[in-house]
Amino acid sequence: MTISFHCEECGQSYRVPDDKAGKKAKCKKCGTGMLVPAPPDVEQLPSGGEILRHKSRERDFEVATGDEESIEAISEHIEQHVGEIDIVYHEMVSDLIHVDVHRVLPTEERPFYTLITSGMSDRPMTVPEGAEAFEYSELMIYLPSDWPMEESDFEDESNYWPIRLMKMLSRLPHEYETWLALDHTVPNGDPADPYSDETGFVCAMLAVPEMENEEFWRLEINDEKTINFFSIVPLYAEETNFKLKRGADKLFERFERDNISQVIDLDRKNVCRKRFGIF
Repeated sequence: MTISFHCEECGQSYRVPDDKAGKKAKCKKCGTGMLVPAPPDVEQLPSGGEILRHKSRERDFEVATGDEESIEAISEHIEQHVGEIDIVYHEMVSDLIHVDVHRVLPTEERPFYTLITSGMSDRPMTVPEGAEAFEYSELMIYLPSDWPMEESDFEDESNYWPIRLMKMLSRLPHEYETWLALDHTVPNGDPADPYSDETGFVCAMLAVPEMENEEFWRLEINDEKTINFFSIVPLYAEETNFKLKRGADKLFERFERDNISQVIDLDRKNVCRKRFGIF
């Protein structure tokens, strides 16, 4: 288990093992003396992980602009490995990070839209000790070729929710001084609600972007910053519960068994629907 806290003087975030609780420390950024707080109560999962329940945000609104160097590098990376960027959905006003969403059009070889963020990696996430390789991430999602994608279509939440989800997940680690990485799941509220009236999906899980070659999965910006790319896979409530109990590997086995693609299908099979009271 780990303890997340921040320097009260400069706001620098830290995540340390719980055996450091009560010990004195010095902020690496500003040098202020600190005392590591006691660990919070943590809910353990049957699969061995932890459930993190975020309290109300304490940080003030902080206007952010994009990191031009990272945006350029990510754009070049997308066009080298995924395809030509057709359009970028820009934020008008950004809090903490400036999240852009880059769109790659469907082709004969890739008959689906590919949406990829930039901006989540403008700040490091608060990762546990030993996970420093996952401080920086960006997210992507695949939509079918007939998904309504005109600006006017996004006035309907049933069309816009995938983009809203990308932005929310990108900002979440920075709002709550936490991290997101492979196999992490984030429900749509507690209790979780469907993302729109047209879908039963209530949770998002991060996965390896299996539609892309491995060279795309990571982008080295410099010696201190490497960006990981993760695909967002929406889940039904039963699939979420199954993953929490049995683990992500077991859930992916069911996806593979039923040929479930990472391209969003609002009518796809629920691979964990209960039968006769069991999974």
